[in-house]
Amino acid sequence: MKHIRNFCIIAHIDHGKSTLADRLLDFTGSVTDREKQEQLLDSMDLERERGITIKSHAIQMNYMHKGEEYILNLIDTPGHVDFSYEVSRSIAACEGALLVVDAAQSIQAQTISNLYLALENDLEIIPVLNKVDLPSANPEEVTDDIVDLLGCDASEIIPASAKTGLGIEDILTAVINRIPAPVGKVDAPLRALIFDSVYNPFRGVETYFRVINGSIKKGQHIKFVATGNDYYADEVGTLRLKQFPQKEIKTGDVGYLITGIKDARDVKVGDTITDAKNPTTEAIPGFEDVKPMVFAGIYPVDTEDYEELRSSMEKLQLNDASLVFAPESSAALGFGFRCGFLGMLHLEIIQERLEREFDMTVITTVPNVSYHAFTHKNPNEIVLVNNPSDLPEPSKLDRVEEPFIKATIITKADFVGPVMSLCIEKRGEITAQTYLTTERVELNFDMPLAEIVFDFYDRLKTVSKGYASFDYAPIGLRESKLVKVDVLLNASNVDALSALLHVDNAYDIGKRMCEKLKELIPRQQFDIPIQAAIGAKIIARETVKALRKDVTAKCYGGDISRKRKLLEKQKKGKKRMRQVGNVEIPQEAFMAVLKLND
Repeated sequence: MKHIRNFCIIAHIDHGKSTLADRLLDFTGSVTDREKQEQLLDSMDLERERGITIKSHAIQMNYMHKGEEYILNLIDTPGHVDFSYEVSRSIAACEGALLVVDAAQSIQAQTISNLYLALENDLEIIPVLNKVDLPSANPEEVTDDIVDLLGCDASEIIPASAKTGLGIEDILTAVINRIPAPVGKVDAPLRALIFDSVYNPFRGVETYFRVINGSIKKGQHIKFVATGNDYYADEVGTLRLKQFPQKEIKTGDVGYLITGIKDARDVKVGDTITDAKNPTTEAIPGFEDVKPMVFAGIYPVDTEDYEELRSSMEKLQLNDASLVFAPESSAALGFGFRCGFLGMLHLEIIQERLEREFDMTVITTVPNVSYHAFTHKNPNEIVLVNNPSDLPEPSKLDRVEEPFIKATIITKADFVGPVMSLCIEKRGEITAQTYLTTERVELNFDMPLAEIVFDFYDRLKTVSKGYASFDYAPIGLRESKLVKVDVLLNASNVDALSALLHVDNAYDIGKRMCEKLKELIPRQQFDIPIQAAIGAKIIARETVKALRKDVTAKCYGGDISRKRKLLEKQKKGKKRMRQVGNVEIPQEAFMAVLKLND
C-alpha cells in the first residue's frame, strides 16, 4: 500500500489539465505510440469537439522511482464551474491534488473554488505553474500570486510546460514524495466508495470504486449498503486506457467492478460496497447532496417515447450524478421531466448527450430557478415554485423569496466599469472589491440566481473581452417582488413560455418576448395576437398578420359596396378560423426567449 498514490488534477478551465495528464501518461509509458492523441482522456465526442473536459477520468499508471515501482492513480477533472460536482467526487477518492495554474492567465475564479474544495477534504496540494514556455507567460508574478493564495514556499511550486514536457519528472517525484500513501486496514471487512459509474449496454452497470478497508476479489459475494442489494463480483480490475481484469483489488487502490446490474437505479454514486457475509458496521459518508441551480422541463417530441426517455435519463444519471429529475406534465407538451442542472452549459451538454448517446430528440422549456412562495393564509408554510404555473394567485400571495448567490469575478482593472454595470443591471449588489495586483481585481456581488442563468456568462465574457472569470456559491433565499408574466397566443395561455420576473423588468422583457415570437411564429390564414400579461392585465402585444387572398381581384371598377361585401365575407371567415385555429409553436421559439439580447 505504501507504493500507491491517488491524486487528481484541479484547475480553472483551459489551464492545461488534460494536456498535463497526456504528458504524465507518456512519461510513465502508460500509452503506446499507436494510442497517443491530444487530450487522450477526453473520450467523449462532445469533449473533443468543444475542447473541454465534462467527465472526470480515472486512469492507473506504473512508475519506477529509485528502483521501486509505484502505482499512481490519476483522476483528470473538469474545470468549468457547471461540473464542480465531478471535481468534488474525484477529490473524495484522492489523498493529494496537483493545482495547475496557467503562467499567462494567473489565478482565476475556479482555481480558488477548486482549491477550497481540496482543502476541505485535507488533500496535500502540489502547485504546478504550467505553460511557462509561452511568450506571454509571466512566471515571477504568477508565482507570487500562488504563494499569497496557498501560503507555501516559492520553491515548492513546480514550473512546467505540459506541451513540451518540461518539469514532468519533477511533478511525478513530488507526487511520490509529498502525497501521502493511502491509509486503511487490510484485514478489516471490505469498505469501498463508489465515486463514478457508467452504463455499458452489453455488460450492465460498470462501477468505479476506491477501496478504503479490506479487499475485493473476483467472484466475491458483495453488498451495496444504500440499496441493501447483494451481487456477485463477476469481474474486478484496474482502469488503464482499457479495463484490465485482476483477481483482487487491495486496500487503497482504485478499480472497476462489473456485477451484471441492468437497472441503473440500483447503483448510487457515494454508496459503500461491502462484503455480504461479513459486512462493515459503518458506511462511508457519501458526497454532499447536489444542489441544482437551473431547472428546465425536458419533454419527448413524441409522447409515446416518455418511458424510453425515463430509462435514458436514468442511464445518464449513472454517469453524471449531478443531474436531478422528477416527472411532470404540461398542457402544451404532455408528459416529461422537470430536471435540475448546475448551470446553462450543463443543461446544453445533457440535451446533446441525450440526442447522441440515446437517440432521444427532446424539447427543452425555458430554464428558471426554484422559488419559495408564502400565502396570506399560512405565512409560515413554504409553497415550492419550480414552475411559474405553481405560483399562487396574486390575491392570495403574501411574499416570494428567491435564491441569491455570492458571485466572485476576477478581471483586468480596465474592465471593472463594464463588469460592474452588467452586474448592477442584473440586480447585483457589490459587497467587496479587492485589487489582487495592480492589473487584476476581484469583485464580489450578491446577485439573484435567476438573473445569471440565461446569458450572464456570455455577456460577462463579451464586456471583458474574454478576460473575466466567474464563480458562484449559493447564499440562501431573500424576499423579492416577483410577478408571473404569461404569454398568450391567440388568446390561449402557453404555459411553457411563462416566466417569473422582477416587477422592474416585467414590462421590458414581456415586450421583447412578444417581438421575438412575432419573428419566429409562421404566418397562418388568420391574424395571431401575441400578448404578454400579468394576471388579467395585458402589458404588451404584437400581431402576426394573416396570409390573405386578394378576394377583390375579380372586381373591375363598379360600386365600392361590391368590394366591401366580399371583404366583409372574408372577415367573417377569418374570424371563424381564428376561433377554431391552432397555432404550432416551433422549437426555436422556446429557446429564443432566452436570447432576448441578441
